Amino acid sequence: MNFSRKLMGLVAALGVAFSLAGCGINDIPAKDQAVKARWADVQAAYQRRSDLIPNLVNTVQGFANQEKSVLVEVTQARASATQPKFDASTVTDPAKFAEFQQAQDKLSGVLGRLMAISEQYPELKSNTNFLALQSQLEGTENRIEIARRDYNAAVQDYNTTLVTIPGSLWAATMYKSYKQATPFAASAAAQSAPVVNFNTGGGAAPAQPASP
Repeated sequence: MNFSRKLMGLVAALGVAFSLAGCGINDIPAKDQAVKARWADVQAAYQRRSDLIPNLVNTVQGFANQEKSVLVEVTQARASATQPKFDASTVTDPAKFAEFQQAQDKLSGVLGRLMAISEQYPELKSNTNFLALQSQLEGTENRIEIARRDYNAAVQDYNTTLVTIPGSLWAATMYKSYKQATPFAASAAAQSAPVVNFNTGGGAAPAQPASP
């Protein structure tokens, strides 16, 4: 008799659990984790770009040491963009997120200037190491664009869940501590790949703005 009651209780508990799951009780934490995973991808892509910069600066310096002001700006912008305070908590802190995006935007801008000055130095333009770094940088900028796009998609899905039924009901009761995540905003002059066309004798190719 006791076994039957326990069994019935277990079945009832499982029924409630499945019923709650069907009502979306797990959607908010699951989508929050998805946002954080996509944020980690964004950080990894930006870190890859940051890792390329020291070699790039050294290579340019070997051929164009007189461009010290640009080289210093790139180094300083890199330091600002890689501060350890930009962790997972950044996604739910609009002010902190804006600071992170501005730092990355600034680095994109000075990187574009650094790549553009290569047009003034034919020996630099034809240097094998520089060409390899330029190719890697272009590939990394593409990765950044994709990572940002995937992050924004995850943020939109998560934020929508927080404000629509049944997610909004769970947010108001069980998940009060969960905040909306901040998406990347479109930027006309930043987050664009610093592309330089080395196959022509013309100037630097205009940067194409990346999708948010």
